[in-house]
Amino acid sequence: MKNTNKYLTLILSVLFCGLLLFSFCKKEEHPTIPNVYVDFYVDVSSTMYIELNTVGGWVYLTGGFKGILVYRNSVEDFVAFERTCPYDPDDDDAIIEVESSGLTVIDSCCMSRYLIIDGSVVNGPSTIPLKQYRTTFDGNMLHVFN
Repeated sequence: MKNTNKYLTLILSVLFCGLLLFSFCKKEEHPTIPNVYVDFYVDVSSTMYIELNTVGGWVYLTGGFKGILVYRNSVEDFVAFERTCPYDPDDDDAIIEVESSGLTVIDSCCMSRYLIIDGSVVNGPSTIPLKQYRTTFDGNMLHVFN
């Protein structure tokens, strides 16, 4: 019985030390983008949003935490992303911008790159995809909301 207690104490001590060591080595998480109420409509046939009349078109809009990027994936499908880079949302300059290729967006602060069609990470230090807002489209009006 004494040997069993010794082994049990040893195993528990090793597990405790391992957990303690793991907690010190754990990578620090990046702060999250604040949740901001988003609920607006865009008349895509309006000349104000002419870029959204074609597939592959995009616009920057006000709203969200630091702005919203709306991209037209197909005739019926739009995506809307928060412009705040998820790698360091507390940095005032951490804002994504569409690159000249029109296929990716980049944050010029941390140099993280994301696909414009779904917000997934292409490269850079970020491992978190872009924050996405919900969209619905009735053929004329695009509804962006969370």
